[in-house]
Amino acid sequence: MEKTLVLIKPDAVKRGLIGKILSIYEENGLSICRLYKKHLNKELLAKHYEEHIHRDFYPSLVEFMLEDEVVVVEIQGDKAVSLVREINGATNPSKARPCTIRYIYGESVQRNVVHGSADLEDAKRELSIWF
Repeated sequence: MEKTLVLIKPDAVKRGLIGKILSIYEENGLSICRLYKKHLNKELLAKHYEEHIHRDFYPSLVEFMLEDEVVVVEIQGDKAVSLVREINGATNPSKARPCTIRYIYGESVQRNVVHGSADLEDAKRELSIWF
């Protein structure tokens, strides 16, 4: 059984989508292990997004992630990392496969409602930051 991280981003929290999003993971055979709701700070975001700190979009990403609370979720299941990424859909909602979370609820590349760990190594690193 793999574990992975999901962040339900501020845009989804503001729109009241937490339950709808969590139910999609559960309907696909994944289990919610732990979760909490939190206002973030720049230091925590710098740890999480360390590979993006020097990219042009980083300041607007941080500003967006500080807009409201996020829901931090540890999800477990068979091939959880790849399954969560499949369920989430492409980062750009307009390119996401129909029936994925980002296709259904995402508004833009930045306001795409969820984050999921990229691979098993990232999942372990990210889970250690958030839990």
